[in-house]
Amino acid sequence: MKKMIVLATGMSGLVVLAGGAANPVMAQEIAADANSADAAQEFQDEGAIIVTARRREERLVDVPIAVTAYSGEQLLQRGATDVTDIAQTTPNTTLEASRGTNSTLTAFIRGVGQQDPVSGFEQGVGIYLDDVYLNRPQAAVLDIYEVERIEVLRGPQGTLYGRNTIGGAVKYVTRQLPQEFSLKARAAYGSYNQIDGIVTASAPLNDIVRVGGSVARLTRDGFGENLTTGLDNYDKDIWAGRASVELGGYGEPVLIRLTGDYTKDKSNPRGGHRLVVGQLSNAPVLSDVYDTRGGLIDPAQEVEAYGLSMNVSADLGAGLTLRSISAWRQDDSASPIDFDALPAVDVDVPAFYRNEQLSQEVQLLYDDGGALQGLIGFYYLDAKADTQFDVRLFTTLAGLTGFTEANVDTETYAVFGDFTFDLTEQFSLSVGGRYTWDERTGSILRQNYLGGGSPVFGGAGVPFGSPLTNFNGKEDYRKFTPRASLSFQPTIDHNLYASYSKGFKGGGFDPRGVGVNAPDLDGNSLLSDAEISDFLSFDPETVESYEIGYKGNLLNGDLYVALAAFRMDYTDVQIPGSVACVANGIPTFCGVVSNAGKARFQGVEVEANARLARDLLTGGDRMNLALSGGYIDAKYKEYITNIAGLGPTDVADFRQVQNTPEFTGSATLSYSTDLGDGELAVSGTGSYRSKTYQFEIPNPFFDQDGYALFDANIVYTAPGDRFSIGLHGKNLLDKRYKTSGYTFVAADPITGDLALNNGQVIPTLGKEGTLTAFYGNPRQVFVSATVNF
Repeated sequence: MKKMIVLATGMSGLVVLAGGAANPVMAQEIAADANSADAAQEFQDEGAIIVTARRREERLVDVPIAVTAYSGEQLLQRGATDVTDIAQTTPNTTLEASRGTNSTLTAFIRGVGQQDPVSGFEQGVGIYLDDVYLNRPQAAVLDIYEVERIEVLRGPQGTLYGRNTIGGAVKYVTRQLPQEFSLKARAAYGSYNQIDGIVTASAPLNDIVRVGGSVARLTRDGFGENLTTGLDNYDKDIWAGRASVELGGYGEPVLIRLTGDYTKDKSNPRGGHRLVVGQLSNAPVLSDVYDTRGGLIDPAQEVEAYGLSMNVSADLGAGLTLRSISAWRQDDSASPIDFDALPAVDVDVPAFYRNEQLSQEVQLLYDDGGALQGLIGFYYLDAKADTQFDVRLFTTLAGLTGFTEANVDTETYAVFGDFTFDLTEQFSLSVGGRYTWDERTGSILRQNYLGGGSPVFGGAGVPFGSPLTNFNGKEDYRKFTPRASLSFQPTIDHNLYASYSKGFKGGGFDPRGVGVNAPDLDGNSLLSDAEISDFLSFDPETVESYEIGYKGNLLNGDLYVALAAFRMDYTDVQIPGSVACVANGIPTFCGVVSNAGKARFQGVEVEANARLARDLLTGGDRMNLALSGGYIDAKYKEYITNIAGLGPTDVADFRQVQNTPEFTGSATLSYSTDLGDGELAVSGTGSYRSKTYQFEIPNPFFDQDGYALFDANIVYTAPGDRFSIGLHGKNLLDKRYKTSGYTFVAADPITGDLALNNGQVIPTLGKEGTLTAFYGNPRQVFVSATVNF
């Protein structure tokens, strides 16, 4: 049976997974001895560092892609709670919960991403659960339990992973069931009454059939309080579970994995912190950034997500392997979003998000141990994304509500292939391509109501005037996304590579667009369907990426280094958003999505792990230092926006790339030693992110200056991994830092400078002035315990 060891270059550096916790430096020691063809084969069979970045199992050092991988063991050691924790130690990566939610994911890699969760907008970073693409960001903040590894692939992955991976991809891979009976329980208790419990069990029914599953209960009191409703703010209340049936594998030619998962998040609505005094109520800025005063509580906050998947792998012989990945997923969210964070119904947005997807992928892989390896494949996705929300402006007119219902469906077909040919023992060439057929169908309704909210959310409002938008349309997109790379490996421990790749993100329709504001292009005083469609639609965006890199084991395996330098040319950049506007003489909000122009991203990334000492204080102890760093020069070269009185204007000199700090970095010092018959591991991590812009238009209230976070962990593991107990501290210096927010205040349309009246901001939607921020977690300390029965 092949033993897999997963490299993690994040917090603890080289951490391995080989059916349990293994020696963190074993992989390097094996690599140091693998200098011949025979040793190379032994390295592959007995201790290879394996990732699946190119949809096939490969040593990390052989992959000409910038990849950071985290093993499940490492994530437990560092006390990680969900997928956003890995961004702290991954270069040029932002992963965070979106604004007023625990479970919707905002993801950016190398400057590319998306933070708007409404239907019609695509993510830019692909999220994969056991190779199943999650089409929508709702319920994509995946909690950490029974995970084998997480891989972060940086740069466009359009050939192997398809549309909407133009920034990169995050792969969440769960554990395969063991061959023997297993029962494990894990619990944690900590600050803010954090109480987590996870129970995992599996058993073989016979020699080839295994069943298993996990149940997780994750709870926490709030970091603050909603002073209007009395509810905890930033709390956590989650039930989750996963069940699997596996047939074959472990030496059998066929492996079938049937998996179902379920998550229910009943956490309270997450309210924001106002950054300015209320312009109508004169409400002061609260002293505690985790407190809020938003009065909207309907609909009750709830997120429910579930899915079924079947992964089949069959060894056909002659070096051929057939894979099939079938999946169905659905999620439903109800969210009361109080933009202005005050009791008044000023900018209150109750919302429903409903998503469903059906996907099928088939791959045929070839690898007979010779000079050629590769795969061909087919992918199909049928996805429905439905969004309904009110925008209530009761302080503007008596009970004025702008209701939006936007249903945007996607049907995608793709064929792809990727092959690697060993030109010599040292040189290999990889080429691949993907052709995608993308069909987007949109149905958008915008209707004003007076006298209360819309009936969809139980309001008593009555329709006022004709619909601002009543649109049905369809667009087709076709795209070929190639990739190519050349690798030079002077020895098995070193890889120099250069690569080119291309990716695209689908076009669509602005779900918040106001059709009556479309320009009358033919001057006949009537808006045609074509004019409205042109006004509401936006084109796909594309990225071309060039990368050179090096990966290698140095100093007889005592040092691992990965370096990458990249340049990305970004065209037809989609800039979604909404602003205050007037439609049919009524103040409301308008979508302002456009293909603004061009951007250029270039930078460098480094990841390293050094064994500083062994047998330092006691025999067999080890001290490691893991480093990660990223630099990105992200710049708009063209940013066209329509300005009243000026028309289309290039404002690139006054715009920034959001959620993309110029510098990211981390350092982790870890020490492990025998303690009795067990092992004690101690680690500390410091991470830094430079100034981050929350939106393209700089805002001195919102934008987060550079900051550092510090974590620490102490974990004791008993002999035979029978049990472990740990003490974990996160954000130990209790740093307050902004992660996102909402803004509806007046600014100069060119420079973005805020307009002020007697030193106060000027509201553009509602009367109070909406400048509302959300913050990262405060200091948390908790203990964890795991028992293997």
